[in-house]
Amino acid sequence: MRAHTIGLALAAAISLLSSGTASAQAVPTGAAAAKYDAEFNAWLKREIWPEARKAGVSQKTLETALTGLSINWKLPDVLVPGQKPPMEQAQSQAEFSSPGAYFSEKRLQGLAATGRSLAATHAATLKRIEATYGVPGNIVVAIWGRESGFGRAKLPNSVIDVLATKAYASTRKEMFRAELIDALKIAESGDVPPSRMMGSWAGALGQPQFMPSSYLKYAVDFDGDGHRDIWNSVPDALASIANYLSKRGWQRDRDWGFEVSIPDNVSCAQEGPDLAKPVSQWAKMGITRVSGKGFPANDLSADGMMLVPAGRHGPEFVVTPNFYVIKEYNNSDLYALFIGNLADRIAYGAGPFQAEWGNVGSMLRSDVLAMQKALVAKGYDVGKADGLAGFKTRRSLGDWQAKNGLKPTCFPDASLKGRLR
Repeated sequence: MRAHTIGLALAAAISLLSSGTASAQAVPTGAAAAKYDAEFNAWLKREIWPEARKAGVSQKTLETALTGLSINWKLPDVLVPGQKPPMEQAQSQAEFSSPGAYFSEKRLQGLAATGRSLAATHAATLKRIEATYGVPGNIVVAIWGRESGFGRAKLPNSVIDVLATKAYASTRKEMFRAELIDALKIAESGDVPPSRMMGSWAGALGQPQFMPSSYLKYAVDFDGDGHRDIWNSVPDALASIANYLSKRGWQRDRDWGFEVSIPDNVSCAQEGPDLAKPVSQWAKMGITRVSGKGFPANDLSADGMMLVPAGRHGPEFVVTPNFYVIKEYNNSDLYALFIGNLADRIAYGAGPFQAEWGNVGSMLRSDVLAMQKALVAKGYDVGKADGLAGFKTRRSLGDWQAKNGLKPTCFPDASLKGRLR
């Protein structure tokens, strides 16, 4: 995950990484809570106020934003001062749920229906956004829907309170300290007063769910009222999403990717952004779109990448560099596929991916980790050996399977545990 993006989805991921949250500890009350709050405010004045002043934040803004704060013990990943951080999660857990659970058809249909309606309502704005930033409106609307329910999700937390608490008492103090200083810069800019700077419990802001550092880099005033208001202005929120994607490298006039069928005689061990080749070469190898349509002419001579997130046990794709730009918003293959599929539903009335997701979530992380270590010992690059099957692990496994007389599946399964040692 990238710390400078994105709220509701990022927050969910952070919660999974946090095995010790406020719910797992005794929350201070009464005199103890008052004592901790006094120490917290003293720390803010001693540490944050001078740093913010050096960053250009006025004394008036600091007094408005940081006076009389209390530690929010309800937030995940907040520790009582002096408490040891939780131990790293054990590896003896299932690697992950089957990806199919991520693509709830009911949810996707609901988001697509609302997205189509709102895309029509804001058609003129989206057309102007695409002309300015080169990002199609259906992609922007899909991210808007996924991140904040098209701006309808409740944002119950004061971001200043969240970031100050986490900068003081979380396991990621430095990251949240930097974000707190950036939030104070936003308050200083006059775009939004601290009291209206509402967001998620991870500290992400407004309808696009930007972290404060992303707001400072990418938020724009698209409605021309003099304020970058990603909370209440739909044009500002949508254009800010598009500006983010544009600045991260979005390529005009290219799709995000295509569900494909990869023939059995084409190795699935060719996955990854570092093994890109012109889409025309993938097509010459016999890879075809499941829709039956040809690849668009402007994509044939441009780079595409094989993506098999469940190996041979699920949908297969040829994606463009824009897929990896979507991943800059939230660093997850499944997130980017969700956005791509939702965008296709909004623009073209598409349905679910045609291939079904197999049950690939039953392996223990410890078993996957053992496979990764065995592959590394044989000279393979598996990326990070962490018990999670990323694309380097998947393709290394597929290559090893082929070299050992096995049909490549490019995904770890229990039958390989005894063979791969």
